[in-house]
Parts: sequence; C-alpha cells; structure tokens
Amino acid sequence: MSSNMNQKLAGVILAAGKGTRITPFSGSLPKPVLPVGNRPLAEYHVEMMKCWGVSEIIVVVGHLAHSIVDVLGGGERFGIPIRYIEQDEILGLAHAVGKVEPAIDSPFVVLLGDLYLQLGDMRPAIQEVVDGAASAVLISCVERDPAMIRRNFSIQADSEGRVSQVIEKPRHAVGNVKGAGLYVFDKHIFDAIRRTPRTALRNEYELTESIQILIEDGRTVTHRPIATADINLTVPGDLLAANLMELHRRGLPHLVAAGARLAPGVRVDHSVIGEGADIRHPVHIAYSLVFPGTCVTADHDIEGAILYRDQVIPTGIRRQAWSASFVAR
Repeated sequence: MSSNMNQKLAGVILAAGKGTRITPFSGSLPKPVLPVGNRPLAEYHVEMMKCWGVSEIIVVVGHLAHSIVDVLGGGERFGIPIRYIEQDEILGLAHAVGKVEPAIDSPFVVLLGDLYLQLGDMRPAIQEVVDGAASAVLISCVERDPAMIRRNFSIQADSEGRVSQVIEKPRHAVGNVKGAGLYVFDKHIFDAIRRTPRTALRNEYELTESIQILIEDGRTVTHRPIATADINLTVPGDLLAANLMELHRRGLPHLVAAGARLAPGVRVDHSVIGEGADIRHPVHIAYSLVFPGTCVTADHDIEGAILYRDQVIPTGIRRQAWSASFVAR
C-alpha cells in the first residue's frame, strides 16, 4: 500500500432520515439503531470504518438523534472519536453531505446509515482517492434484479471502471451495475454540492446529481463492484432480510440472545431472537426476527415475520424463496 494511506481519512454516516415506510419502528427507533444480528446497525458501520483506517467519524443526525447518540456515544467503546452534526431540514443526501464540509479537511468515506452491507476489500477504493487518481469512488454491485436498481441508482461506466453517468431511481434500469450507498470523496464534492439544484423527482438535493456535476467538470469518478450484499432498510421486510443475511455471513442456523426466555419445546430456525424476548408457547419460529423485550404469546408456528412489541408483522419472506435467493447469488 502507498504511504499516502497514512494521510488522515474521515468517515461520515448519514443518519438523519425519518424512514416513514419502515413503520411501526420509525416512531421510536431511527433506522441506524434497528437490530441486525442482535446489535444496532450503526455499530457495524463504526467497526467497518475503523477497519478502513478512518481517524474520526461524523454522524449526521436529525430524526430521534438522541437514540443514535445513546448507542454510539463519543466512540470510546469503539476506540474511535465520534461527533455529531445536525441536519435540521431533511433535504436530500447531497444536503446532508454538505453539512459536514466545515469539519472535513481530508478525503472521506460516506456511508448511508440505513444500509446493511457486506463487501470485499475497501482499501483500493480509498487508495484511489487518497492518491489523487480519482475525486470519487462509488462502491457498487452487479444486480440481477432490475427492480432493485430502480430503488437505488444505476451506474454507467467503461471497461476500466470510469463512470460516465449516474441515474437516481431510473425508471428503466440500464445495465446491471447499481450504486451501493457507500462512497469515497475528496473535497471537490463540496463545490459540486453547492451547484446542485433541487430535483423535480423528490424536490431534494440528490447526491447522484452532485456526482454527475463532478463528472461533467472533468473530474475522475470510478466505481468498484465490491459489494456482495447491500440492503437499504426501507420497509420491514428489508430488516428481516438483513438479519437473515447476517446469520448467513456468520454461518449460524439461528441466533438467540443469552437473556431470551424460551418455553420448553420452542424451535428456532433461521431466526434472530432478541435480548429479553419471552416466547411463552412451544412454537416453531422460522425465518423471523423477534425484537428485544418482545413477549410472544402466539400458540401457532410463525414464519417470515417480525415480532415487535405486541405486533406480528408479516414480510412475505418464506423458507423456499429465501433459500432460492441464495442459490441465485
């Protein structure tokens, strides 16, 4: 690795959104603290950034900011400083990134706070920006499902990985390369953000528009297809999928917190049971998530659901479909 990797590198987690489509959780839990593998999602983000050599993390907060601060604190538990900047108006990702400009004096990594991510080696992407070979590197993945590209943004690039166009939530997916919600930038992105207009699509300042301005300015923007799994927690089913992917990553058939109480005869299959959960009857729980502290009084088997407080939230995920999705990968 180049000695330039010793240069300071900052990390930014965008965690201000309200997440209205992931009700009923969003009223009391911001998406970065939702449980994945019995840990808040944001803890994975902090630990990844520490592994990448980030020296300080800035979390952009808004909705229920105190919940995120309660989980991450000042970073002492992780051995990396964490501070917070408020996005007082939720006006899009470019607006959120622009809020951190006064705190940034180096290349920096940006990660969406509602993103569950598995990926390969991040160091070459960081190296590319640190060395000045690119102003931005977009982490991407090859996506077989056009609907997933339409939910995110598409990337058009040449055979060397140099990006010519990014399209936010394209109506018709072109190609099979999707942005994965993780970026490395140098400070030129801030000038592009200042020149980014609000979009007609959502009346927000889109980060993809800022990246396109970088490209049109003649700055080098590349992508690296190193994301092997990425889920934006948009609807409840995404949260269950993230938990199932985390089980798969760890090679576990299930995960039951030490403080959970299970009645004799309870069977747990490809499910995550949270701390303090109480399952009262000898039921079979499969491909499901039980939130911490939830009392499960159902006397019938449960599959493909999230159990939260007194609610059973169906997700449509079923054993056969989920197993087939991994075969496809």
